[in-house]
Amino acid sequence: MASAPASKNNRDVWITGIGIVSNLGEGRAAHLAALDGDNAAQVDTDTFAPFPVHPAVPLEWSRQIPRKADQRQMENWQKLGVYAAGLALDDAGLARDSALRHAAQMIVAAGGGERDYAVDGQILSGIDAAGNPEAFLNERLMSDLRPTLFLAQLSNLLAGNIAIVHGVTGASRTFMGEEQAGVDAVRIAHGRIAAGQGDIFLVGGSYNAERPDALLIYELGGYLWKEHFSSVWDRPGEGGGFILGSGAAFLVFEAREHAEARGARALGVLRGIASDYTRRHPGSVGASVEKLWNDSAKPFRGIGGAVFSGATGIAGITEEERGSLTKLVPGIPVHATGDLFGHTLEAQFPLGLALAAVAIEAGRLHHAVVTSVGHKRGEGVALVEAAPNGG
Repeated sequence: MASAPASKNNRDVWITGIGIVSNLGEGRAAHLAALDGDNAAQVDTDTFAPFPVHPAVPLEWSRQIPRKADQRQMENWQKLGVYAAGLALDDAGLARDSALRHAAQMIVAAGGGERDYAVDGQILSGIDAAGNPEAFLNERLMSDLRPTLFLAQLSNLLAGNIAIVHGVTGASRTFMGEEQAGVDAVRIAHGRIAAGQGDIFLVGGSYNAERPDALLIYELGGYLWKEHFSSVWDRPGEGGGFILGSGAAFLVFEAREHAEARGARALGVLRGIASDYTRRHPGSVGASVEKLWNDSAKPFRGIGGAVFSGATGIAGITEEERGSLTKLVPGIPVHATGDLFGHTLEAQFPLGLALAAVAIEAGRLHHAVVTSVGHKRGEGVALVEAAPNGG
């Protein structure tokens, strides 16, 4: 295969659109207000007690998903993602350009979707009394679930619905793998644009935390925080854990030349991103974060900047990350995004990146580093800068 032309190597990657939804609200203004301390995080401590949850704000779905039929066939994790994707496309000026939407590529970070609780309940109620439990299970799964589902919704349904609702019909990829899926979705899009293998990408993820099955899964692993809200940084001393949050973020990444040709402005520049998958043992997370920082964020000088950490609050890895950040950039503000919108698994890194870009575009910062240390595996670090001359 021939290599990309030299003129297309190492192209600048602009962020030209941001769509963000969480417990803080929708859009850039609501999340900027949270950074300024004017919009407090919302925590529901009653619905799923003893587990607190950051619920997504109520949304008028029809603003981004006009057809009721489309809304009915999506569970909330999909609707959140499709809604945020629509906000990003609007922000980038793509909503009015069908040809450009058709050409845009898409990379989505998504989990296994939501379970059908009614079917689960019917199976659990009937399987003990069934003469042949295996046959009973197969019969119920074949008759009670739609062909597009297995025990949970297929992860690539989010990308499919974005294509249907918003007309983004270029090449599409869906990554699974919790926090690291979000990191690598961004990394691959950045790498392909920089190498001249694509001009414009829609990238992001979504997560619905308001689900008993999700809470059960992470509680079985011992990962959930069960006390009243406290900062991510304070939780390890009390055993550690994360508070799940519902939210979604999508960003439009674009080659600088492509954006300039259509008159788009940069909200920020994704200068570098690196990921790792270290074996977890004492000291490994700190070493990984420092390595990734040197790979992708070395130009960060601290003055006029901040760090947006996707730290979970899990004991051990959270202290290691904070220790490494303190060593790398002593005295620089470090924002735990989990304090603002909770932990959103696949969407955590896109949400952190979107939040950093919001602050940069508003002139609050000149540059920012976004980190991710997965609760079980995977690490990522990205550097975002203000566009030269304001984009």
